[in-house]
Amino acid sequence: MTKPYHIETLAIHAGQQPDPSTGAVMTPIYQTSTYVQSAVGVHKGYEYSRTGNPTRTALEDCLAALEGGTHGLAFSSGMAAIDTVLRLVASGEHVLAGNDVYGGTFRLLDKVLKDYGIAHSFVEMTDLRAVQAGLRPDTRMVLLETPTNPRLKVFDIEAIAALAHANGPRTLVMVDNTFATPYLQRPLALGADIVAHSTTKYLGGHSDVVGGAALMNDEAVFERLKFLQNAVGAVPGPMDCWLVLRGLKTLALRMDRHAENALAVAQFLSDHPEVKEVIYPGLSDHPQHALAARQMRNGGGMLSFVMHGGVAAARRVVARTHLFALAESLGGVESLIEIPAAMTHASTAGSPLEVAPGLIRVSVGLEHKDDLIADLQQALM
Repeated sequence: MTKPYHIETLAIHAGQQPDPSTGAVMTPIYQTSTYVQSAVGVHKGYEYSRTGNPTRTALEDCLAALEGGTHGLAFSSGMAAIDTVLRLVASGEHVLAGNDVYGGTFRLLDKVLKDYGIAHSFVEMTDLRAVQAGLRPDTRMVLLETPTNPRLKVFDIEAIAALAHANGPRTLVMVDNTFATPYLQRPLALGADIVAHSTTKYLGGHSDVVGGAALMNDEAVFERLKFLQNAVGAVPGPMDCWLVLRGLKTLALRMDRHAENALAVAQFLSDHPEVKEVIYPGLSDHPQHALAARQMRNGGGMLSFVMHGGVAAARRVVARTHLFALAESLGGVESLIEIPAAMTHASTAGSPLEVAPGLIRVSVGLEHKDDLIADLQQALM
């Protein structure tokens, strides 16, 4: 699609032409592992589904268009995407990461990649002086989430990308855009080199698929990542790709409702006497509220909060909700609640990234906001 369509239109049409053989409006699920060749090495663009699949191509093209990129790769999970991108970093090189990242990303850096000679360090990326000080001559990649998981910090992508690129031409910037999605924030336009997603979350949107993606503009980076993906086999099946494509069509509608509900829930919690702190970029008292307003379309659907009663109070709340299901993951139509220190971020225990044990993370779903507030109200009693 060459016209400058709005993102709502791209989500429905980009990469998704009617099937030429039948006219089917929806992209078919090409449930095949291999493709016939008319002669040795002569085929119609596909030879084996680890290397490429038409349903996967449609998803990759759509995601690239949503992020304003020219190239896209779909993966079997968000961690598969991040792992493959980090394979651009060689032994002896360095990764600079934000000091609030998903537990799986921390585990990959600290428990796996360092054994292969890849150094890493974590800095407070809300402080640009700390970012500058953390960059080294051997820094190959700057990795950040924004908003972060689970403390909902907001980092200045444009400023961090400028610092990273000034560090040297080999320093790449990867932004995990899972929390914001391309509907709320487009890191490539702000100077990032690679955008990563767990498509399991908001992009799929229905808690029925696991997947990941990496989007970019640089041809050489794309070709290397495509080679690595094919070599290690970190690919999704066609059914999973189709499910994410299905979810993308309602992304804009869902993200607006997620944010509307999250803001209402955050405001309710802020006024509750049992709640010590609410962390949500859409609230005016968030430390990076002004940056979030400039960098994002709205505050998103994720928030965290801390109880006055500490860990015991937090565990009591998550055990008493009815609509908010106690579960890991996020970004589905249903509301979820969890304690990251004991669940999604357990791998950070004892590290500088350790999450406070009483922090509660909430993925606010699409239920009626009054019902969600009532559910929290009774759980907080």
